[in-house]
Amino acid sequence: MQKLLIIILFVLFGSYCHAQVTEYARKVVDTLASDEFKGRGYVEDGDKLAAEFISEEFEKHGLESFSEDYFQAFHTPVNTFPDPVILKINGKELEAGTEFLVDAGSPELKGSFDVVLVSVKDLLSDEHLIPKLQQAEGIIIVIERFTKDEFTKEELERINGVIGFLKYHENNPAAATIVLSDEKLTWSSSTVEYPKPSFTIYADFLSETIKQVEVEIKNQFHPNYQTQNVIGFREGDKSDSTIVFIAHYDHLGMMGPDAIFTGANDNASGVAMLLSLARHYSNHKPQYTTAFIAFGAEELGLIGSRHFTENPVFDLSSIKFLINFDISGTGDDGIQVVNGSVYKNKFEMLTHINEEQQFLPQVKIRGKACNSDHCMFDQKDVPNFYIYTLGGIQAYHDINDRPETLPLTEFEDYFQLITEFIEKL
Repeated sequence: MQKLLIIILFVLFGSYCHAQVTEYARKVVDTLASDEFKGRGYVEDGDKLAAEFISEEFEKHGLESFSEDYFQAFHTPVNTFPDPVILKINGKELEAGTEFLVDAGSPELKGSFDVVLVSVKDLLSDEHLIPKLQQAEGIIIVIERFTKDEFTKEELERINGVIGFLKYHENNPAAATIVLSDEKLTWSSSTVEYPKPSFTIYADFLSETIKQVEVEIKNQFHPNYQTQNVIGFREGDKSDSTIVFIAHYDHLGMMGPDAIFTGANDNASGVAMLLSLARHYSNHKPQYTTAFIAFGAEELGLIGSRHFTENPVFDLSSIKFLINFDISGTGDDGIQVVNGSVYKNKFEMLTHINEEQQFLPQVKIRGKACNSDHCMFDQKDVPNFYIYTLGGIQAYHDINDRPETLPLTEFEDYFQLITEFIEKL
């Protein structure tokens, strides 16, 4: 009877601890991906609000700092849109973020413009394209909707090259360029300001041919914006080696006040995993000294992690293993492990734990990919995994990546898999 009671209490306590993990992660995601944090970009100090929140959580969990505080400052150029971005087609104003996007590197422009319509046939032929460009001075070029799978690889390269020229090159005579697209609107960030603005319109929202365009953009380009990484650590029993957990906290910010890209899955969820682990090791002293790094400016081109690896606050050669959490909010189809084939023995250890404990539906292997902050550590020969969850919602770099739609489906099991993996290193 006593043995049965112990088993019941163990199961109940385990379920309670798991529930606490998800509950805490949900609070972190809801906070970081709230509108109050301005998309964790560079309008209204969104990045600094996020960094301060993470710093407070580090302190709450008893992490030590490598300097007088948890911050490592650095500078980056960045283009921003603090004011409303207005685009009207034939007198009708489109909805920013849902019906159109402005290119992240666009400069300011205001006015009413006639248009020149450019077809795919025009893009594929200089004979057709040049006369259109000759008509375009001071007006707006509109590239009409087309379906990519109708063209060969060589034709698509030509099409994309011409569109790139029209959008980004100063020799384009047009005042601006509009691309009509049948694909999901996906935004980005920019460290440069282009000579001419450009827009992408989701073509399903248009019911008539574009004849007149009104534009009002007022950007702010910051050539030397100061932002920061947030770094803390928990000393372990073995201080000669370091385990490192990383996640980027920045996102795309705001395209004017009406379009906030809150980035719940990318990457408030990864920061939630980072902070959940910091919380865990505040109550369970780690075997190895463990560092926790929340990087800034990942979306601008891995700038925060590049700064850190060039100016490390501890010896990179001491790193026993590093894990990068970027997109941790689903898991319906398991996880993908970048560098799994590079560090095959570690990957096999991870998969064995998962199969034994039946945490996640699958653990998929992948080779190298320079697509997140782990890449800067790859270049310093630091052993690492970059892990992201699979399945579930498909919102990414759009205004639909919000906390209320992020399920955190497998967050508890994912967390448990990582802690058991670290214990066996």
